[in-house]
Parts: sequence; structure tokens; C-alpha cells
Amino acid sequence: MSITATRIALAGAALGTVLALTATSASAAIVCNDEGDCWRVKHRYEYKPEFRLHVHPDDWKWGDHDKHKYRWRESRGRGYWREGLWIQF
Repeated sequence: MSITATRIALAGAALGTVLALTATSASAAIVCNDEGDCWRVKHRYEYKPEFRLHVHPDDWKWGDHDKHKYRWRESRGRGYWREGLWIQF
């Protein structure tokens, strides 16, 4: 393999890595329950409809008129908040 072909292959591999990292970070989201608890997730999970959760884009923000409705909670992995408790699944 020539030096030019090697450089092109390395550049392609680097670009592929950058695109893969970008795609992974783009899958993040904000999840809120009906009680106003919101938390960030690194991966989009499939939540059952009976969990009554709302998945928002990662850049979602609640408006000033909703500041008393929502509060941030810490994500604890794969699960969701319900009645002040983290329910892992």
C-alpha cells in the first residue's frame, strides 16, 4: 500500500470515529414524568406508555411559566422517577 493510500485510509478511519461519537451523543435526551421530575439520559430507552413519561430533545428547556412545575433529578442509570423514587428496570 502506498503512503498516500495509507493516509487516506487513516483519514477515513478518523472521520468514521468522529461520526460515531457524534451519533452517540446525539441520542441523549431529557425525560420528564407527569409529576414534574426531569432527568437527562445518555441513551434513548423504550419506555412503556403506562410509565407516563415524556421524552424531549437534549436541548429542551421548560419555560419561565413552568419553573414551579418541573425540577431536576439525578439519573441513576436505566429507569425512571415515580412518586419521588427511582425505579430501575
